[in-house]
Amino acid sequence: MTDFDATRAQFDLPEGVIYLDGNSLGPLPRAATERVARAMTGEWGGMLITAWNKAGWMAQPEVLGDRIGRLIGAEPGHVVIGDTLSIKVYQALASALEMRPDRRVVLSDSGNFPSDLYMAEGLLGSLGPGYQLRCVAPEEVEAELTEEVAVLMLTEVDYRTGRLHDMAALTRKAQAMGALTVWDLAHSAGALPVDVAGAGADFAVGCTYKYLNAGPGAPAFIYVAPRHAEAARPALSGWLGHAAPFGFEPSYRPGSGIARMRVGTPPVLQMAALEAALDIWDGVDLADLRARSIALSEAFIARVEATCPQLTLASPRDPAARGSQVSFRFTEGYAAIQALIARGVIGDFRAPDIMRFGVTPLYLGMAEVEAAADIMAEIMDQQLWDDPAYHTRAAVT
Repeated sequence: MTDFDATRAQFDLPEGVIYLDGNSLGPLPRAATERVARAMTGEWGGMLITAWNKAGWMAQPEVLGDRIGRLIGAEPGHVVIGDTLSIKVYQALASALEMRPDRRVVLSDSGNFPSDLYMAEGLLGSLGPGYQLRCVAPEEVEAELTEEVAVLMLTEVDYRTGRLHDMAALTRKAQAMGALTVWDLAHSAGALPVDVAGAGADFAVGCTYKYLNAGPGAPAFIYVAPRHAEAARPALSGWLGHAAPFGFEPSYRPGSGIARMRVGTPPVLQMAALEAALDIWDGVDLADLRARSIALSEAFIARVEATCPQLTLASPRDPAARGSQVSFRFTEGYAAIQALIARGVIGDFRAPDIMRFGVTPLYLGMAEVEAAADIMAEIMDQQLWDDPAYHTRAAVT
């Protein structure tokens, strides 16, 4: 049984703040401060360039990849970290498209994160005429899986509503039609149990700064199924994905397996923070995490709906059909979120009218979600959101 009091104690959260935005940026693990300082002073400072070997910097992308692999149900040796999520989306999609040369359609949905769609648009545009990004409503994806489709590219959990796709069922249908799958786990990894191997996923990608709590700008990860590991050609053929990076050969030869999905120099200091963040997960059972997430989410929804009739639930009613976030619609959602933040409850807003709240059991309990709902009720009842200061939009919403 997971001790969530123990996991909560491992985070450095500001006094008086109820943090419901871990689905966007996780809080600081207490151990990360010391771990990053050690990487800076003891490794970078004390070892200088020899730290690539002495401190194991060069091996960290795959070592940490395996630790993330446990959280997403991946086979050992098939996850690597580095670069940004957008880059990993590009890599996975490009590799998958090349493996289906007779097809030109990438199928996605309107709930996918826009950056994934932008990367797809850019890639398809560079491949020449005839390629198409086809976006449909989330509930229409299965019906749109035809023999035209080369790649099904989806975010498992909708970043706005928390709607959860059935990865296993959609992967089976896509593969039955001859397509490959690319799953974005940005809102899944660390939020709920994921089983990429069991679902038969071809490729998966994700970030580490949300539910995995590795800090702003933390590196992304990519998974390649074992059956594709030696066939997937990396479109971004960086020197650390070369079979012999220090051979300095004039032409590219892909490395073996997942190593070929490395691109450039790994972010050492960010990897140090990620290492500290992943230590917390060593004591977490993902089934316990999911059960607690659902209990907290259900309590939050019930309390908000009972006291805030102005808000409409945007997330699926069935907890089995959503990830670890709850979203409500409100025409003045941006201002309402600012009013909440001013009172110590941090959620966030997504256009046009979505108020998002991450339910992160590692450091949230029932007292916090109930208190947050009560503060929301006060703001709604007294129209405290209707203050000009709360309507001025900042660069980050």
